[in-house]
Amino acid sequence: KAALETLAIVAYKQPVTRHQVAAIRGVNSDGVLKALTDRGLLEEVGRDEGPGRPLLYGTTPEFLERLGLASVKDLPPLAPLLGEGDEDDGAGEAEAAGGG
Repeated sequence: KAALETLAIVAYKQPVTRHQVAAIRGVNSDGVLKALTDRGLLEEVGRDEGPGRPLLYGTTPEFLERLGLASVKDLPPLAPLLGEGDEDDGAGEAEAAGGG
């Protein structure tokens, strides 16, 4: 379960730091991130510009291949799974579309 949660967080939020994953899950996720990286499903994709320049994680081509996806853009939308009251998704999309 921990691996699936972590994979989902990274897939939808990438690039993401260990701290961000742990904050979303509510528990330390270092071991899970290492295991998923060792299995080739996640990889270090850079460093954040914040204090300490923490590592950023993202999914790998192998992750996409195992799910039968061409791109992370092919992941199913989260909105239907979370309900219609999620304000963050709509606001982010409006800004990305040039509304902000």
